[in-house]
Amino acid sequence: MIVRCLYASRPADSLKGKLLDAILEQSRTNNPKLGITGLLCVSEDLFIQVLEGGRDEVCDLFNAIVCDPRHNHVRLLDYQEISERSFGNWTMGHVSIAKLNPAMLLKYFKHPVLDPFESSGKATMALLTDLVAAGAIVRRGE
Repeated sequence: MIVRCLYASRPADSLKGKLLDAILEQSRTNNPKLGITGLLCVSEDLFIQVLEGGRDEVCDLFNAIVCDPRHNHVRLLDYQEISERSFGNWTMGHVSIAKLNPAMLLKYFKHPVLDPFESSGKATMALLTDLVAAGAIVRRGE
């Protein structure tokens, strides 16, 4: 059985350069061993991440993220059993939130600002699915 977990959090420190690169590298190194795929959207003050994989592996990783001092205000937006992965091609794809088209944001949110803490998990997931379809992924995992 595979599951999908969607969460949002605030970074404890501003996400720039080496810190973001370290998080992505850690994900791209560890996730394949666990059978986890996903997508990470970041800005200086926001993480939105989708994790897909086996239930135990995804739950263990989410629990580790909740305890990770790099994350504050971790909130589960959606969790469900799935029949197939939507982000199976990425060990951890990456989207820069700063480069999002305001028109795309207005499709799912009442203002052209991405705030997953004030919107539904379904709206946030639909946006991420559109980003994949639009080719907005910065780097595919190996």
